[in-house]
Amino acid sequence: MAITKSNILLVGGGGVGTIGAFNLERGGLADVTVVLRSNFDKVKSDGFDIISSDHGVVKGWRPSRIVKAIPNSDEEKFDHIVCTTKNIPDAPPTVVDILSPAVTPGHTVIVLVQNGLNIQKPFFEAFPNNVVLSGVSMIGSIELPPGVITHRDPDVLQIGPFRNPNLAKDAQDEAARKSIEIYSAAGKAECTSAADVPYSRWRKLVYNACLNSTCAITGMDTGRLRVAGAPINALVRPAMEEIRLAANACGVPLPDDIADTMRSIMEPISDYFAPSMLVDVRRGNLMEYENIVGEPLRAGTKQGVDMPTLRTLYGLLQAIQWKLKEAKGMVEVP
Repeated sequence: MAITKSNILLVGGGGVGTIGAFNLERGGLADVTVVLRSNFDKVKSDGFDIISSDHGVVKGWRPSRIVKAIPNSDEEKFDHIVCTTKNIPDAPPTVVDILSPAVTPGHTVIVLVQNGLNIQKPFFEAFPNNVVLSGVSMIGSIELPPGVITHRDPDVLQIGPFRNPNLAKDAQDEAARKSIEIYSAAGKAECTSAADVPYSRWRKLVYNACLNSTCAITGMDTGRLRVAGAPINALVRPAMEEIRLAANACGVPLPDDIADTMRSIMEPISDYFAPSMLVDVRRGNLMEYENIVGEPLRAGTKQGVDMPTLRTLYGLLQAIQWKLKEAKGMVEVP
């Protein structure tokens, strides 16, 4: 019997998105269209070269289709849209603006493989009858140079529904189950159900909001932060505790030792790993910090939690973002 494949649009063909697209197609349950921007010409000509801890070495791979722009839903109906792009709400167009042309209302399942809090809210407003899923990725994968993907850490993905009050719980759970099935079909990735989406997101923030931001501000990778010692003790560790307290105040209890747990899974010092915000600063790209640092800060503060370290990190990130925007001509100096 012929297999009915899901028609998937993947937006964000960088390190994370390319491994996602490759894994989806290797599973045989999906045809994937990938939207590419700066690397389009390179991939169209040569395909992707992939060095992967899960999939081995693959030369010249291409998904079912690559495009430069978001397709229109009037021309093609997508069952799933998987978004792995950076979420930068302070620099339009927003993610909703970008994805909207391809969404079929009431049909397309939107999978946000992005970091941070409250990223689903704009989609609930724009598409109240569409299932929106959370994807929390633990993968370590980068694209450097264009078209060359180095995937060093196993592909671990947690999928669960952002609870949409307009939709039946069973329908949302079924959409999550189906997405996990499609992504797991290749037998390489560890794709599991996130039964508690807020917990999985707050837990990752203990690492992302604190370590990622400190690296971007100081210009130091994770290994150098640990060798130096002082930035970990003065910034990272206190910020992690503030995230824990904020999560607890927001009804998402994190264990008392969560900071130690997240520090224990940090990359070995010898890796000298540059997190995404640091990479963006070095490349002169805008940072994805509002949903990762700003939202948990606002959420915790609203509940009466004092968050002085995170507030300082947020202010410094705002300053750096302003400088990046100035360099791009997005703001004017009087």
